[in-house]
Amino acid sequence: MTPEEIQACLAAKFGDAVGPLQPANKDPWVEVKPAALPEVCAFLKADERLRFDCLMNLSAVDWPKQNQIHVVYHLFSYARRHGFILKAKLDRAAPTIPTVEPVWKSADWLEREQFDLLGVQFEGHPDLRRIMMPDDWVGNPLRKDYAEQPQYHQISTTRESPLDGFIRLDEMKKRAAAKAAEEAAKAAPAPAPAASSAATATGAEAPAPKKELPQ
Repeated sequence: MTPEEIQACLAAKFGDAVGPLQPANKDPWVEVKPAALPEVCAFLKADERLRFDCLMNLSAVDWPKQNQIHVVYHLFSYARRHGFILKAKLDRAAPTIPTVEPVWKSADWLEREQFDLLGVQFEGHPDLRRIMMPDDWVGNPLRKDYAEQPQYHQISTTRESPLDGFIRLDEMKKRAAAKAAEEAAKAAPAPAPAASSAATATGAEAPAPKKELPQ
């Protein structure tokens, strides 16, 4: 089915709980009201025309100026070979939405990731806890106003630029090469003095010059 046909199918079933098809640069999407999300997702999976048997990805985007967090669901049907995208817009101060883990088990860890990094609460999730950061970490690192703590259990969280490390490594290599060249020069034997003649080179004494007798 085309995105237009899928949206029409959802609108006929759920009315105002599903918004119109939104144009996008790559993939069109529809907005779903958070309270209706589990029912909409269950329908998308079970309906024979749709058969969305795979939750490919579940992500979230922080929009501080809009005071919202958008949760995005990328769906795919292996049975029907079509895809679709749902979005739910949440209040940034209290981003709460029902879980879809009973519909797609892959939502388990995907929802935990958005809980951990953006603070989205998924109501009804069987094991909602952090999945990347430590359990006692403060804040949600992917929020755009997130300020990292200077230390975590007396361990500095400050990280230098990778470029600084490359510059330091380059300097170490240059110093090592200079030291190796210096040691090689010290270990090399002293050059022999240049010979002034073949006799000197062979160690033989040069013959005395002949004196001419007076006539």
